[in-house]
Amino acid sequence: MATTVIRGEHVSKRYRIGTERHSDATLRDAIAERAKASLHAIMRVDGRTARQKSRTIWALDDVTFEINQGDVLGIVGRNGAGKSTLLKLISRITEPTSGRIGVNGRVGALLEVGTGFHPELTGRENVFLYGSILGMRGTEIKRRFDEIVEFAEVGRFLDTPIKRYSSGMQVRLAFAIAAHLEPEVLLVDEVLAVGDVAFQKKCLGRMGEVAGEGRTVLFVSHNMAVMQALCRRGIVLEHGRLAFDGPIQDAVAGYLRTLEHAMTTDVRDRTDRSGWQVVRLTQLQIQGGADGDGVLMTGKPASFVFEVNRSLPSTSCLFVVYDNLGHPVAEFRSSIGGPEDVEAQDGSRRFVCSVDALPLVPGRYRMDVEIWAQGALQDAIEGATNFDVEQGVLEGRPVSADENRGTVAIAHRWSTPSL
Repeated sequence: MATTVIRGEHVSKRYRIGTERHSDATLRDAIAERAKASLHAIMRVDGRTARQKSRTIWALDDVTFEINQGDVLGIVGRNGAGKSTLLKLISRITEPTSGRIGVNGRVGALLEVGTGFHPELTGRENVFLYGSILGMRGTEIKRRFDEIVEFAEVGRFLDTPIKRYSSGMQVRLAFAIAAHLEPEVLLVDEVLAVGDVAFQKKCLGRMGEVAGEGRTVLFVSHNMAVMQALCRRGIVLEHGRLAFDGPIQDAVAGYLRTLEHAMTTDVRDRTDRSGWQVVRLTQLQIQGGADGDGVLMTGKPASFVFEVNRSLPSTSCLFVVYDNLGHPVAEFRSSIGGPEDVEAQDGSRRFVCSVDALPLVPGRYRMDVEIWAQGALQDAIEGATNFDVEQGVLEGRPVSADENRGTVAIAHRWSTPSL
């Protein structure tokens, strides 16, 4: 009989959006409020600010579930569905507004960069600190210490304060600790995306080992390929409610259907967006052909046009293309291929990404879009639109979906030199 290690009963979590002044505010509160007021003054546009009126939202709403020992569970859902909130409740970072969650065993959590770390302590000291937080004895930590350091690849910086580590270094060390100190339950959020590709593969391999040892893994990611490769079971959250619980392939299929439905809404009317919202995406166009009025075809020119309501200094646009199974195919950043510094402009501005020869094979694709400015996320829309690519020609060679086993057609040539 399966042993239940996590049980949630009618779990709900309410958050208050915005700020309210309280009569018992401390000096620290007053300083923080003054700092926020200064920030809003900088970001004020047309007499308005980014401040939202105080209101409440239910990040989770009456969610009931059971997770058994050895389950490898993927938590799927769009931005704001409640995925990260659920992990924070399980790890006791915060408490539910109503309902209860019971956890049997130690929990290792990698939810945010630097979780469980003290910035003034060295990497070596933080290994012992985080291990203690997980409930490990000093002898247990010492026994796994060398493995942790080797896995994290931070040996040269072990006696350097964590505050001097890059975000990638912090993630490497945090994951190494969480995965090697033998918690009964391992929680991993999207934070793994901070690391480099080689380390991500290393982490996924370690998570597979943890699952193979009979421990429980809960994994949140927008990478559906990784989700399906690692997990056996999936739950889908929609607007804080449990929409599906079953095989991971069915969970992913349901999630992709919700994205398809959302993409039928005009981008300016989408409400499932995140960021400061001072700079907002208002229009999105994808144009094919040299003159921009044709269909998208493999090997032909293509343009991706993004219109925003205004721009702040250093505004940039980023979009990621996914195939029909949710596998990421390519990422494009205006901060890399465009002007180094975009000036502030009180009025609409366009960002145009031009591709001379579209390398995508025939098929359907979707796009996630992010707008950044002044080092902060301004607007993000998951599944902003989808588009189809028709069969075309790349350097004189026909490219069809049936004859290609990948999603990208790379221009290339062959030769047969004599030996």
